[in-house]
Amino acid sequence: MKSNHKYSFIILAAILLLCFLANISLGSIHIPLTEIIESIFGTTENETSQLIITKYRLPKALTAILVGSGLGTSGLLMQTLFRNPLAGPFVLGISSGASLGVALVILGSGLFGGLFATALISKWSIVIAASLGSFLVLLAVLAVSHRVRDTMAILIIGLMFGSITAAVVSVLSYFSSAEQLQQYIFWGFGSLSNLSWNELLIFFGIYSVGIILTVTSIKGLNSLLLGDNYAKSLGLNLKQSRLIIILSTSLIAGTITAFAGPIAFIGLAIPHLTRQIFKTSNHKILLPAVFLFGAIVMLICDSISQVPGSDYTLPINAITALVGAPVVIWLLVRQRKMMF
Repeated sequence: MKSNHKYSFIILAAILLLCFLANISLGSIHIPLTEIIESIFGTTENETSQLIITKYRLPKALTAILVGSGLGTSGLLMQTLFRNPLAGPFVLGISSGASLGVALVILGSGLFGGLFATALISKWSIVIAASLGSFLVLLAVLAVSHRVRDTMAILIIGLMFGSITAAVVSVLSYFSSAEQLQQYIFWGFGSLSNLSWNELLIFFGIYSVGIILTVTSIKGLNSLLLGDNYAKSLGLNLKQSRLIIILSTSLIAGTITAFAGPIAFIGLAIPHLTRQIFKTSNHKILLPAVFLFGAIVMLICDSISQVPGSDYTLPINAITALVGAPVVIWLLVRQRKMMF
C-alpha cells in the first residue's frame, strides 16, 4: 500500500469517527460531546442522556455504519463481477425477493384474510419474511450460476427474478387496503432506527460472514478485472470465485434489506466515488476504502434525515439519493470519464 493511501485511510477513519459522534449528538435533542463519551463509558449522571444514547442513538449509528459499508462493499463486488458500472448490490434480485417476502406478510391479508395476516405481522415476522425471500432468490441465482457459464446471463436472469417478484407484489397490492399499502410503503422507505442490541448482534454476525467471504475473494476480484480468459490463465477457478462473490453479496445485501429495508443508491454510487478519489482498481485498496466511504456517507445521510432540532425524521432512502446523486454527477463531469 502506497504511503499516500495510508494517509488517506487515516483521514477517512478520522472523518468516520467525527461523523459517528455527530450522528449521536444530533437529533430532536442536542447532546454535548462530553455527555456522549460519558454515556458510552457509563460514567454520566444524566440518566435521560444515557437512555437516549445507549438505547436509541448508539444502535442507530452502528446500524448506519454496517448498512453503508455493507452496501458499498456489495456494490463493488457486483460491479467487478459483471464489469458493469450500473450494477448494484440488488441487481441479482435479492432486494426484490425480500420485498416479496414482506409483501406476503403485510399485503397478504387481501388474499389470506385479515385475522391471519394480523397475527403474522410483527417486527420479527417482517425480518424473517425478508430473509426467507432473499434467501430463496439466492438459491435460485446460485442454481442458475452453477449451470450458466456466461456472467452477463446471470445478470439478466437476476433482473428477470426482480421483474417476476415485482409482478407478484403488484397483484398483492391490488387486493390490499390503503392501510396495508401504507405500511408496506413505509417499510420500503428504509429505516436505521428500529434495531435493538440483540437484533444488531444478529445483524452483525451474518454481515461478518459476508465480509469474511469478501476478503477471501480479493485475489479473484483483481483477476476478474482482466477478463475471464486471463483469470483462468492465472489459475483462478471462475465458477468457485463467482459463487463466493454471489454468496457474500447476497448475505450482506439480504441481511441489510431484512433489518433496515431496501436502501437505494449507496451500493451503486459509493464504488464510483471511491474509484474517482483513490484512482486505483486494486481491491486490496478499494475494499477498505469503500467500507469507510459507505459508512461515512450513510452516517451523513442519517444525520440529515433526522432534521436536527425538530421532531421530524425524513425517509432515509430519499436522503441517500438527494445527497449522493449530485455529488457523483459532479465528480463524473469533473473527471470527464468513469474509472473502472
